[in-house]
Amino acid sequence: MRHDRIVKHNVKEDLMKKNKHEKYSLLTAITMIVGTCIGSGIFFKSDNILIATQGSILLGVLLFGLAAIAIIFGSLTMSELAARTNEPGGLIAYAQEFVNNQTACGFGWFLIFIYFPTIVVVVAWVIGIYIDILFHLQATLEFQVLIGFGFIIICFLYNVFLPRFGAIFQDISTFVKMLPLFLLGILGIVYGDPIQGLAETSQSAILSTGWLMALGPIAYSYDGWIVATSLSHEVKNAKQTMPKALTIAPLLILTIYTLYFVGISSYVGVDQVIALGDAHVSVAASQLLGGTFAKLIVVFVIVSVMGTVNGLITGFMRMPYSLAMRKGMIPFSKQLKKVHSQLDIPVSSALFAFLICAFWMIVHYICTKFSIIPNSDISEIAISIAYMLYIVLYYQVYCLYKQKQIKSLFKGVICPVFATIGSLIILSGGLQSHYFIYYIMICGGIYGISQIYYYLHTK
Repeated sequence: MRHDRIVKHNVKEDLMKKNKHEKYSLLTAITMIVGTCIGSGIFFKSDNILIATQGSILLGVLLFGLAAIAIIFGSLTMSELAARTNEPGGLIAYAQEFVNNQTACGFGWFLIFIYFPTIVVVVAWVIGIYIDILFHLQATLEFQVLIGFGFIIICFLYNVFLPRFGAIFQDISTFVKMLPLFLLGILGIVYGDPIQGLAETSQSAILSTGWLMALGPIAYSYDGWIVATSLSHEVKNAKQTMPKALTIAPLLILTIYTLYFVGISSYVGVDQVIALGDAHVSVAASQLLGGTFAKLIVVFVIVSVMGTVNGLITGFMRMPYSLAMRKGMIPFSKQLKKVHSQLDIPVSSALFAFLICAFWMIVHYICTKFSIIPNSDISEIAISIAYMLYIVLYYQVYCLYKQKQIKSLFKGVICPVFATIGSLIILSGGLQSHYFIYYIMICGGIYGISQIYYYLHTK
């Protein structure tokens, strides 16, 4: 009898720990994905998309839908891996558990040295662009970069010393960023001519493969969904909740993006959006809502972009720590895995991440100053290559199906196949770039160095 009471007590304790650990609902899971994906991309990539599609709004909408395939099925596929591990680290944890340590090390180096920092610096630079637009500063590229880099410094500081503030700011910015998209999208459709805009697609634009280059900026606009899968172990009833969230959220994002893209392009005009570039948001808001409300919309856009940078840095500053906890995977691991006793933050890991961002900000400035990557930026390097790495993990889900660990044909075969097709669609856009070979060389070089380092330190 005493033994039975002990067993029941232990079971009760395990359930209490599980319930405490699982703290996110379906609604929260959806807002996490939406909040991570929606940031600066849709605001400052619309002109890039129209340039690539030769001014065709219809082709742009079609490409938004094609890119959504990669995200919807990709997120559903990744959720199968997330549901089978409680280890932190996202892609690193999945690669280590379902592939091998060498692959985990390579994924980690890619995320730390290329993926996170390149996206952080480009999005931070956008803050400088919209502050310039808000105050009509006619600022130079140097000034815009300094503003962006200044916010990166501030963001790292408060995420280390005031992490609670970072969490609150992230919640607020998630809701703030929805307003300008909905408002400008709906008003643009009401006061513009979307039917004519969608009908104006030249035959040359359709026959040309150049429109596939729009997949690069579109993938940038969608990027961030993968971060949500690392939170699966903290979601209530994750096996049922996460597939719902990972289906609803991308469809919601697709709807919002399409609404905004069609609305803004129809109202402002394709040629004007291309000519105005990133300033088209301010011009459209001013014409639709007047000067005062236009400034408020731009402020909302700035807060939205800041929220994206904040979320990226919150995750990035912990990535070196996550890799350092795994034997022989990164230099200075003894320092990087130290957690400050009072702040409860891996400070050395955060500093390491900041220094990498500083390096990439210099690279981004040089590339932009001298137009080394026209109609693009350094962040598209990371996003294009990331989809190649995802395919490796999609295959592991298929392997789990073959091993009968996944019973569902839909989850084990159909989702990985469509996720792979979606990734190949994104990659086809990257292949249209004249610089894609350099993307492969840079990322392949980093991956290769990681494998040499791992071999030497685990020999």
